[in-house]
Amino acid sequence: MPGLLLDTLNGNRGVGVPLWLMRQAGRYLPEYRELRAHKGGFLALAYDSEAAAEVTVQPIDRFGFDGAILFSDILIVPHALGQHLEFLAGEGPKLSPRLVDAALESLAPDLTRFDPIYETVRRVRARLSPEVTMLGFAGSPWTVATYMVAGEGSRDQHEARAMAYRDPQAFQAIVDAIETLTVDYLSGQITAGAEAVQLFDSWAGSLAPDEFERWVIAPNARIVAALKQRHPGTPIIGFPKGVGAKLPAYARETGVDAVGVDETIDPVWAARELPADMPVQGNLDPLLLLSGSQRLESRTRTILEAFSDRPHVFNLGHGIDRRTPIAHVELLIACIRGWQG
Repeated sequence: MPGLLLDTLNGNRGVGVPLWLMRQAGRYLPEYRELRAHKGGFLALAYDSEAAAEVTVQPIDRFGFDGAILFSDILIVPHALGQHLEFLAGEGPKLSPRLVDAALESLAPDLTRFDPIYETVRRVRARLSPEVTMLGFAGSPWTVATYMVAGEGSRDQHEARAMAYRDPQAFQAIVDAIETLTVDYLSGQITAGAEAVQLFDSWAGSLAPDEFERWVIAPNARIVAALKQRHPGTPIIGFPKGVGAKLPAYARETGVDAVGVDETIDPVWAARELPADMPVQGNLDPLLLLSGSQRLESRTRTILEAFSDRPHVFNLGHGIDRRTPIAHVELLIACIRGWQG
């Protein structure tokens, strides 16, 4: 029998609401910080299958979440496409050469960089109980392309947005390369044991409507269609952060099985506007979880009540803040587990 999370992603409303948190495996956990101190940099840790598997299961062992999200990074795909990748303390990820300056064709792909990620999935799935769902993930083409073009993250994705206007053919080639490789990458994760996968589009909200259709909806729809052909029955979660009123169109047109809702969206509005019976994931503000104020419990109940008439996976509106106290996570779990919907 599938666990509560997988059953919910398949469109069923069971007893209870499943829970996992984006970035649940990471720096807010003392056991992660201890392991990281021994293993060194983030990228080395992500490519160490034994250590990455340990990090992935740490929040399951501590909190009993319903899903284990693969410990990795969305920039594994550009690394496999041939860009140099490093994570600098205090600066975040850096990719070179920047594709605003260099041609895509100059890169030398190395698909063996996926192999340790697949091994991590296999190791985690072997360690999890059947009730816990193994979640794989990848970045969506638009978000990954913004990093590949600029060589780093940015507040407004200026370099990628400008390139998409100035030279749409060159930008399309980058998106196509990411799209093709992402299908293979997620397919490999599913083959290795991932029971559901999530497409992260963290920068989807920066695009104008027609650009959103071209660079977010269209490539994600092609990825979803290809994965459904290869792996029918494997749920796909789409998470387009910051898209606001464009969320229902994303949900309808990409073909995803479930949609993630960020913290800026009114859950009552989302419940009303999204396709009927589509599973929804979200959408507590990570900063409210960090603060742990009296509003944490009331907001949690508001979200639970808003989505009570459809399959709902409780999650944050984005990743958990590294400063979040363990006690606040425990309070959230108690609130969700004790809710009588």
